[in-house]
Order: sequence, then structure tokens, then C-alpha cells
Amino acid sequence: MSVYEEVKLSEMTWDAEQLMYFYTCPCGDLFEIALEELHDGEDVAPCPSCSLKIRVLYEEADLPPLDGPWPPSSSSSSSSSSSSS
Repeated sequence: MSVYEEVKLSEMTWDAEQLMYFYTCPCGDLFEIALEELHDGEDVAPCPSCSLKIRVLYEEADLPPLDGPWPPSSSSSSSSSSSSS
């Protein structure tokens, strides 16, 4: 299977509410892979908006446990506060 890029898990954004990892796709959407898929040995994250896929490089020992506790969500540039007094 051909993949667009190989990406380290540490470079992806973690969402603790969805139990998913995300990475920005060139099309503007996000590659996504669920924590459960990673625990099952899956390492290819598709983009839901285009045909590109990335290979996620990780060690299973580095994954958060499926039953928690989970690390807090990664902060990305989308979590900015725009309240000015």
C-alpha cells in the first residue's frame, strides 16, 4: 500500500474526548486514526476527504491504555482564546 508520508505518533494531535489521533492533510482536512485501531496493530491513517493515507510510526508500549486514564488532549493552534476585555 502506498502512503503519502510516515509520521511519528508524537507529531500527531491527540484528542482525549474522541480517543483519536489527528494529523493535518495537504487537502486541508485531517488524517485520523483511533486509539483502538492502534492497539489492534493498525498503522495507516486515512484522510476522510481525499485518497491520501499516512503510516503512523509508534511502539505499542507508548500508547495510552484503552481503558484510561488518558493523557489530556494535545493543544494545537485551534485552541486560542479570543476574549478581549
